[in-house]
Amino acid sequence: QITTLINHKDKPKRSDKTLQAIQRVGQAVNLAVGRFVTVGEAIANENHELKEEMSVACIEARRAGETIAQLTDVASLDHPESDSHITIFTDKTGVVKAARLLLSSVTKVLVLADRIVIKQIITSRNKVLATMEQLEKVSSFQEFVQIFSQFGNEMVEFAHLTGDRQNDLKDEKKKARMAASRAVLEKCTMMLLTASKTCLRHPDCESARINKDGVFHRMRLALEQVIEIVTDSRPNGENEMAPISIYSGIKEFKNKVEGLRENLYFLSKENLSTMLEVILEHTEDFTDSAYTSHEHREHILELSKQAKMELEQLVSVWMQAQNQKTTDLMEDLEVAILKTCQCMNELKREVHSAATSLAADLLKYHTDHMVLKALKITGVEGNLEAVAEYTCKLSEQKEQLVEMCRLLRHVSGTEPLEITCIHAEDTFQVTGPQIISAAETLALHPSSKIAKENLEVFCEAWESQLSDMSLLLREINDVFEGRRGEKRVYLSLPRPGKHNANLKALKPVKLDTEEQAKIAKLGLELHLLTSDVDSETEKWEDQENEIVQHVQGMSSMAYSMYLFTRGEGLLKTTQDLFHQAEIFATEGTKLASALHALSDQVHDDDKPLLLLEAEKLISMCKQLQITAKASAQGKSATYTKVDACILKTRNVMTLLCQLLPLCCKLLRKNKAGNGCLKPAPPWKEDRIRTGTNARTPERRVDTFGIKSLENHVTNMTFLESK
Repeated sequence: QITTLINHKDKPKRSDKTLQAIQRVGQAVNLAVGRFVTVGEAIANENHELKEEMSVACIEARRAGETIAQLTDVASLDHPESDSHITIFTDKTGVVKAARLLLSSVTKVLVLADRIVIKQIITSRNKVLATMEQLEKVSSFQEFVQIFSQFGNEMVEFAHLTGDRQNDLKDEKKKARMAASRAVLEKCTMMLLTASKTCLRHPDCESARINKDGVFHRMRLALEQVIEIVTDSRPNGENEMAPISIYSGIKEFKNKVEGLRENLYFLSKENLSTMLEVILEHTEDFTDSAYTSHEHREHILELSKQAKMELEQLVSVWMQAQNQKTTDLMEDLEVAILKTCQCMNELKREVHSAATSLAADLLKYHTDHMVLKALKITGVEGNLEAVAEYTCKLSEQKEQLVEMCRLLRHVSGTEPLEITCIHAEDTFQVTGPQIISAAETLALHPSSKIAKENLEVFCEAWESQLSDMSLLLREINDVFEGRRGEKRVYLSLPRPGKHNANLKALKPVKLDTEEQAKIAKLGLELHLLTSDVDSETEKWEDQENEIVQHVQGMSSMAYSMYLFTRGEGLLKTTQDLFHQAEIFATEGTKLASALHALSDQVHDDDKPLLLLEAEKLISMCKQLQITAKASAQGKSATYTKVDACILKTRNVMTLLCQLLPLCCKLLRKNKAGNGCLKPAPPWKEDRIRTGTNARTPERRVDTFGIKSLENHVTNMTFLESK
């Protein structure tokens, strides 16, 4: 709304409608600032150490909001030019200054509030640690129950605070690390309960003590990591070592290679060679693994050798091109770049196949949990020899799953998924020995109900992690296939017998490297347009709006077509691309119908423009459908058709970039009435209040095991000590 005020066009004639709109925007800004400042002042009153700074920032914000309201108080002026009253029309710089002061003071309030939140989390962590130390030292069951009740309440508070913080984090990597730490705390809270009870019941049992110590140690590490994330710091000033994966290595290597198109001198050949060596060194994790199939191992070694040869050829042409930029040499360089990138894509595809096929096989094989069931049975029987036999089998299973996580990390595709793989690896690494110590305790005390319950809890954690791995594997495959983030992807690829009969007569064609080079520029433009369109759709408050749904679908399909130009994604052949173009055009026609429906709802000067743009869209989509359905025989004709389809898709996406702001504007006018902008949504005033009442049911906080923890605390009675 501030941007609207500053960017408004000065016109000689100003209608009453315009004056009213400007005044309403100014009043809305002032009202929003007032609500914001009320929250800030409430926070200041509760936190005396920052009260002075917060109060100053709130006063500045309130003053700026009032200034904006005064400068936009123009609706009652019949002749604002001649009036002595200063307004936005006579002093636009005043609005700019007030807006700057407002943004500066609001930012200061937010930063101060953030410091308070961080302090609350640290204080809560310190309480949890102090109570944990007491729990470790208790010797009677009665004392344990009392302290654990306090511990449970403190963990619930910590869960709420860190859950809110996780939701507020913008960095996806930090968010993933926070989620991993909180998942550890969720499982360990219940483990701590049963492990401590077992140790109290059997104080002289060494395996029970080892089991309990492991839980406490893991909880302390998780608590420490939460604080590192919240304060953005590392212990002893260490720098965080980001895990290096084959996927990220190949991505960076390809970016450097493709950068040679723009600049032949921005890096050295030694730099490129070193990058490739690091990637190939990581492929040894696959070739040296006992769980990689012979076929995958051979293919990876072969592609590694080919990658070295392609880089040697690239460096040779590159060095020549630095000395003499002839047309022939630049064409040779382009071919060398494409061949190198294609080889790296094939290597990436091969390691992905090796890791995911191993994971799928292992998860399927271990889905029956036979070893865990056997440990429970032999433990209750007190059969120490059989327990020892099955613990060896569990150790083997643990090594397999740990290796699976390491290989999956290399092909995970995004930093958050890499972190999830590392968390899974740690979980298997730690939980395996804990199950073994719990099983040994039960075997030594086969009639102990608490020892049996303890083993159940650790086995459930193992089974839960295996279940999570299935979801993780699906996400990794989605990223690899181009189904990234929350993008809606249309899996409308041709399948035998399901689509147009004339598709069967056409032989699918793959473009060679030179042809891919020619459409690379078009593909890049398409990629940029999908980003622009996605940015526009994110501005819509109603994400379920029919227009937004159609546009998001079209953007997703355009993104798949962009991936095709890079030799990646779901569209493998030209026939896949043509079919996707048809579906894209059909979706565009549906969007045009939705635009016509919108035009019937609005009465505005922009309505004719909307109808004109809708007609343009229909025309473009018809042309694209004709092009996509046209027969193309031979390699040259197929390439021309590919080029035309991508060009026409790009033109449609360009039109969408112009259409979306217009539609959004019309909808807002229609909703607000009489052409005025939609007022700002009211602040959630209940956020000022503290306690459970401040947490509305609409806001779903991802708190770990709170209900089950509270139930455990409630249900614990002194009768258990008998």
